[in-house]
Amino acid sequence: MTAADLERVDVSVDKLRELVARGVLLAAMTATHSESDRIAYANDLFLLGHPETCPGEKDYPGFAASVARREAENRKYRRAA
Repeated sequence: MTAADLERVDVSVDKLRELVARGVLLAAMTATHSESDRIAYANDLFLLGHPETCPGEKDYPGFAASVARREAENRKYRRAA
């Protein structure tokens, strides 16, 4: 697939990612034998369709920066070890 092919797609890249994620979740949900996994996949599908229910930066100011700082420190210490 070329860039020209992608330009002809009727949906945005974000929507395409959502559709692929939805397909992967549905396939995993139907393939699993675990009831708890099916519940988790159903929850993921709900959250995928309703991103407004997911907490974000406005709900937890500074949280993303804190996590990024901790990840960077972790990478630094792992390289040193």
